[in-house]
Amino acid sequence: MRMIKRAATAAALVFLGAGVATVTAQSSNSSDTYRQLNLFGDVFERVRAEYVEPVTDEQLIESAINGMLTSLDPHSSYLNKKSFQDMQVQTRGEFGGLGIEVTMENGLVKVVSPIDDTPAFRAGLQPGDLIVQLNGDPVMGLSLNEAVEKMRGPIGSELKVTVRRGEAGEPFTVSLTRAVIKVQSVRFRTEGDIGYVRITSFNEQTQSGLEKAIASIQQQLGDKLKGYVLDLRNNPGGLLDQAVSVSDTFLDKGEIVSTRGRKAEEGTRFNAKPGDLIKGLPLVVLINGGSASASEIVAGALQDHKRAIVMGTQSFGKGSVQTIIPLPGHGAMRLTTARYYTPSGRSIQQLGITPDIEVHVAKVEDLDKNVVRRREADLKGALVNPDAANQNKPRPAAPAPATTNPAAPGTPAAPNPGAVPGATNSAPGATPGAAPAAPGAAPTDGAAAEGDAPPFDFQLARALDLLRGVALFQQRSAAR
Repeated sequence: MRMIKRAATAAALVFLGAGVATVTAQSSNSSDTYRQLNLFGDVFERVRAEYVEPVTDEQLIESAINGMLTSLDPHSSYLNKKSFQDMQVQTRGEFGGLGIEVTMENGLVKVVSPIDDTPAFRAGLQPGDLIVQLNGDPVMGLSLNEAVEKMRGPIGSELKVTVRRGEAGEPFTVSLTRAVIKVQSVRFRTEGDIGYVRITSFNEQTQSGLEKAIASIQQQLGDKLKGYVLDLRNNPGGLLDQAVSVSDTFLDKGEIVSTRGRKAEEGTRFNAKPGDLIKGLPLVVLINGGSASASEIVAGALQDHKRAIVMGTQSFGKGSVQTIIPLPGHGAMRLTTARYYTPSGRSIQQLGITPDIEVHVAKVEDLDKNVVRRREADLKGALVNPDAANQNKPRPAAPAPATTNPAAPGTPAAPNPGAVPGATNSAPGATPGAAPAAPGAAPTDGAAAEGDAPPFDFQLARALDLLRGVALFQQRSAAR
């Protein structure tokens, strides 16, 4: 994921200037530093003069810079002019691409999270899938940025992606047509008397979309509203300020997240402002292994303040902050500058958020459906209930099962976020770019085939049951 401070260009430049000054001061007193730079110069000249094919100085320098950054951690990298422009477009909420977040694993591109209503999502790729070839060319040996660049291309052009699913799975090939992805990161609907809100990524439209979703749900349900489900499953993250703002939506006070850099004085704390937009109603947050970074900030803050019950499976575990530092006349560098911590001081790096209630994806089967059982009323000579009114009173209908289809009828929500123009690091080390669907442990979040019933979402159904149970308990306690 990318943790980017939107209005931080000036601050980033100040940081960059300070960094250059520090290096200069140290290098003036270090002959070893000069020897290392001379080594780089020697290699540079030898490659430029003797490599089997001509290479430009720009190619060599950019590759050297990117190699230096990517060797630090999975999330630091160099962005050339085009990649930097693509990244800026993505954070604004509209870009072109295939529709996935990806990362690198054992030399292959691994799908971290699909993005709803995108070409890759509709093709049926799933989190955990390994991309082994792009247009027949092996991915092994490419850097993450190089693989992402290959996934980019003109709108309407086709890309053949060869995928391996599972350790023993046979590779298969799908053809994906690149498209403009218009991002609406918040989708919502009502599930009976519960408001359901799904956030698929954190971009500049997220907070305004969340406020509109809550207002619309409140208008639809009024006093019948019993609580909310905030679905962060398969959300790879995004902008730090949006994660803070979304957390603040449900909190009245207290710390949301803190960041701690290399120096103690570089730490920052973000605190909630008064005002809970859902007025204290019960809240369940759904997470899974595709929930990363900004998603984990929100889940961790609401969990630590006991404002929400976190349900689902362990989250991804990305607890670092990346700052985008523009390089005038060139592109930018994405540099890991801090770790972030939940209000209780937890670092979720490599650990993730542990749900309060663990619920795995499951298929529910009615074992009693074909079993005929006798009841008291079927017994010969059974006593008659003297309360005739109760005898004829119909049983209350059970609530309809939930689905994970955020595009379900009733939601004014529009299409959902897409992938970077082919991809641009944006999640747990992920780089949005090119593949769809969800992992075995995470529900798919796309619409079912036309005419089919949407798939049953066991995790969401459990969240709705929990909220209705809490509401019923509160009502009965208030009536005592």
